[in-house]
Amino acid sequence: MNILDKFSLKGKVIVVTGGTGILGKAFVKALAQAGAKLCIIGRNKEKADERVKLVETLSGEAFAVVADVMDETSMRDARDLILEKWGTIDGLVNAAGGNIPGATIGPDENIFDNKIGDTIKAIELNLYGTMIPTLIFGEVMANNGVGSIINISSLAASRPITRVLGYTVAKHGIDGFTKWMATELALRYSNKIRVNAIAPGVFLTEQNRTLLTNPDGTYTDRAQKFVQGTPFLRLGDPSELEGTLVYLLSEASAFVSGETIFVDGGFNSWSGV
Repeated sequence: MNILDKFSLKGKVIVVTGGTGILGKAFVKALAQAGAKLCIIGRNKEKADERVKLVETLSGEAFAVVADVMDETSMRDARDLILEKWGTIDGLVNAAGGNIPGATIGPDENIFDNKIGDTIKAIELNLYGTMIPTLIFGEVMANNGVGSIINISSLAASRPITRVLGYTVAKHGIDGFTKWMATELALRYSNKIRVNAIAPGVFLTEQNRTLLTNPDGTYTDRAQKFVQGTPFLRLGDPSELEGTLVYLLSEASAFVSGETIFVDGGFNSWSGV
C-alpha cells in the first residue's frame, strides 16, 4: 500500500461524539476530507444538522443523532441507528466534554469552598462521557476485530493546571482508561483494534473563552501564562489537531496503541528555562 493511501479513511464509518463543539467541528471537517462516513452525535440538533451540511459541502456523507453520552440507552439507540444505516462502525472519536463553569475555582476563592456537586459533574461528563460511548460503540469493533478509538486527554493530565479540579481528575482518568482499553482490546479480541488519546494544548473555544479572554477580547493573565509557557508563544488553532486525528484513525498508525499524543506547541516538554 502506498504510504499516502495509508492515511485515507475512505469508506470508514466514524462516530464523533461532541461533534457539535468547536473542536468537534474541526474533527468532522478533517474526517470528511479524509473520506470517512460520519455519524455526528450531540445534544444540539441545530448544530448537529449544521455539521452534516458541512460534510455534504465537502462531498462527504453524514447523518446526525441527537443523543447524550451520559445516557447508556441513548448511546445504544445511536449505535443501532448507525448499524441499521451502514452496517458497521470502524472508528470512534470521544470529543464530548469540557469544563463546567461551576466547577472552576475562582482565583480568590478558597479551594475548600468549591462547588463539590459541579466538580463531580465535570468528572462525570469528561470521564464517564468517554467510557460509556467506548464500551457501547467499541463492542462493535471488538466483534469485527478491527477499529480505532480516539479519546481526548489534556495538558491537565500531565501538568497541574490550577482552578480546574474536576477537569484535571477526569483527564487523568482518561489517560488511564486509554491504556487499559488499548491493552484489553488487543489481548482479548484483536491486534487490529487500537485506542489512543490526543492531548490538545490551549485552544480558544467557547468552553474556555471566559477563562482566556477579557470582555474586550484581549487575553487574560491566565491566557498570557499559557502563551509564555509554550515555546511557540501562541495558542493553538483547532485545525492543528486534524492531522494527528486522521493519523491515529488511519492505517498509518497501525502499530500505535495506548499512547497519548500532545499537540501543544511544546508546552508539555518545556521547563520554562
